[in-house]
Amino acid sequence: MSEINLTIDGKAVKAAPGTLVINAAKQVGIEIPSFCYYDGLESVAACRMCLVEIEKTPKLQVACTTPVAEGMVVRTESPTVREARKGTIEFLLTNHPLDCPVCDKGGECELQDMTFRYGAGESRFVEQKLHVDEQQWSPVVFFDAPRCILCYRCVRVCDEGMGVNALGVINRGAHAEIAPNHFDHLECDECGMCIDICPVGALTSGMYRYKTRPWEMHHVGTICTHCSNGCKTTLGVRNNEIIRGNNRDQSGINGEFLCIKGRYAFDFVHSPERLQSPMLRKNGALEPVSWAEALSAVAQKLKEVKARGGKFALIGSNHTTNEENYYLQKFAREALGTASIDHHRTGDVPTLLDALSGKTGALATTDDLYNRKAILVIGSDLSQQHPFLAFQIRANYRHHKAHIYTVTAGPVREQKQAVRSIMTIPGQELEDVESLRDQLKAEPELVIVFGDAIKGDAVHKLVAFGDSLGIAVKYVCLVDYSNSRGASDMGLSPRLGPGYRPVSEPGLAYDEILAAADLDVFWVVGANPLKQGTLASEKAFVVVNEMFLTETALRADVVFPAASAYEKNGTVTNVCGEVQRLKAGLQVMGTKPDLEIIGLVSKEMGINIGIWTPDKVFDEIRTSVHGYNIPLPIVASGGAAQTTPVNGHVPASSRPDLIQSSRDTLFTSGSLGRYSKTLRSVLEAPGGLYSGERP
Repeated sequence: MSEINLTIDGKAVKAAPGTLVINAAKQVGIEIPSFCYYDGLESVAACRMCLVEIEKTPKLQVACTTPVAEGMVVRTESPTVREARKGTIEFLLTNHPLDCPVCDKGGECELQDMTFRYGAGESRFVEQKLHVDEQQWSPVVFFDAPRCILCYRCVRVCDEGMGVNALGVINRGAHAEIAPNHFDHLECDECGMCIDICPVGALTSGMYRYKTRPWEMHHVGTICTHCSNGCKTTLGVRNNEIIRGNNRDQSGINGEFLCIKGRYAFDFVHSPERLQSPMLRKNGALEPVSWAEALSAVAQKLKEVKARGGKFALIGSNHTTNEENYYLQKFAREALGTASIDHHRTGDVPTLLDALSGKTGALATTDDLYNRKAILVIGSDLSQQHPFLAFQIRANYRHHKAHIYTVTAGPVREQKQAVRSIMTIPGQELEDVESLRDQLKAEPELVIVFGDAIKGDAVHKLVAFGDSLGIAVKYVCLVDYSNSRGASDMGLSPRLGPGYRPVSEPGLAYDEILAAADLDVFWVVGANPLKQGTLASEKAFVVVNEMFLTETALRADVVFPAASAYEKNGTVTNVCGEVQRLKAGLQVMGTKPDLEIIGLVSKEMGINIGIWTPDKVFDEIRTSVHGYNIPLPIVASGGAAQTTPVNGHVPASSRPDLIQSSRDTLFTSGSLGRYSKTLRSVLEAPGGLYSGERP
């Protein structure tokens, strides 16, 4: 039987076999209330709030575990049902503290909503309520036991969704209580999913508690500025301060998922070390100056060096927007006449595009990791380096029974669900992948996810291996940061321009720039190359766009205070090539977006390379960068549109020796992580890769 016919509250419904009554009702706009049920998690029927009346059934049934049946007649709001829900609410409130005015969940509490909808006007419970002191399980997770209604959402999302098993239930009956995995504290991903999924105020956030109410904040949906997965985070902003981050409306590619970085590591924005004034080196020391003086100093120097045929070099960022990256390379090539521009490369995207020349639909989306039948992970600890991709794969295994294969240098969380796992030796990844040939050939389809262990010629060999399987294969080349893919697509490269077009006269690469003793001007935008390297040119005039006085900024002659990704508009491209919109949530006094800084310098120089507003630059990107002519309404409305990059030969060498992941974990994130108090404060920081179940 392809579809089942039933009736819910007098409405005819068609549903697939196995559909739960609670979900069938949603199809016709009927909401059946529930506390314990949550889409994507196993049903436990713990709260009894979703009781419904089913014709010819002697007792009320729970809609969250009852599948639809042919001819079923369901009533969700009969007097019997309403009276049962009223009793459930009264029972839940017997020991629940009536502290809504001070509870952080006030205004967003599902129990509060259901009490208004079904609850009694008076309580018959007059005995003294049990009290248990509030507990702090970690810097970001607090637990108030009396508020807990034992729906087990937190336990299930930590177990099923995150694969961490950091929460459980102790004791029995009236004394049952949620407890952390290490007695009185948590050791986990510190993602905060348990807090956001909690229907009441039992679990609260160390960042948000007692600060404001949801209706007092301005909510701004933007993209997380840390790793490359492209998760949407909704910033709650009050008085020009970010109070919290979440994605409860499930409007992004990530649904409600966020890791600790997306949910809590926005606090670098408010670091006391933020630069809020341009700085100019005078008498050997950096001193605050006006924007006019700093811009004039840089423009005059650039004009003077250009006039005498001096040598320029630029290093861009993996965190700046597509518009800023495109405009920076355009400024370098057209205004300064140099192709010596590069960025920290963390994955070999150009070689993958070259290897896929002539193929269409071979680049996977984040949704493919949830829907495809088989996944092969090579050389990456996904749960630590790419938490949303790992979340998608775990969900795929739970819901679709996907076959997972891993070839990694150490234990990873995905091994718990894997059909086969191989512990490899660095450099031997392809040989170990070859040993999986027979199993992979038997799969109907496959997504291959690989990190920086596969680069250069090894990428061509991997694609050739995929072709030889005789099945549909898609690929994800992992990169580190929020716009690492965009930096590559926009042409921050000495040999490849925007859209991977070859340049006529290649410039210096990343390492060659730092080693060049004859540089006259060195401009760094949003990067910190001198953290681990040195600049050979002692005479170079160094300009840095930065948020903090990093090692590179301390070497600068001029430092421009830059706005963060949470303070600017534009677009970014995630690891799977999905373009999404950044939206400014606040302003930090004294800072400017990098796009505006570059535009103002070009104006001071008397050079016109185009209007520097994000919308105008993106219009130019859409017409000049292959694959970026994406549907604007999708991006403008907060959606994600995958690029269709160049489908031909990419001729330039990728310099595989320059491709190196930063090996960031859940608790580190380049320079931004250094200035996040939250990431530094959790017990697990800085964590480590390939550590299996524990971060």
